[in-house]
Amino acid sequence: MCLGYVLQLIDCNEINVISLPGQDRSSKGRCLCADKGANMVLVRNIEKVEIIPPSPSCSQHEIIVTLKNGAGRKCMNPESKFTQNVIIKAIEKR
Repeated sequence: MCLGYVLQLIDCNEINVISLPGQDRSSKGRCLCADKGANMVLVRNIEKVEIIPPSPSCSQHEIIVTLKNGAGRKCMNPESKFTQNVIIKAIEKR
């Protein structure tokens, strides 16, 4: 946990410094993918590909595929060759 500081003006000649507990900014953040993700899924089962760039709340690239027939969503490993090929094909389809 980190501490924030607030300056409090008392009268016009005295300043007090009060420390307040705050949220630590060095934590991992709120990424959608908890781990690296899968290296491969069957291409015929992919319905949609989402590419989420790094943001202030998550410092990693995230690739999430939605599977057909309501089978859910799966995080993909952005470093795997398979995922990189899926990204290229998704961009070409646009």
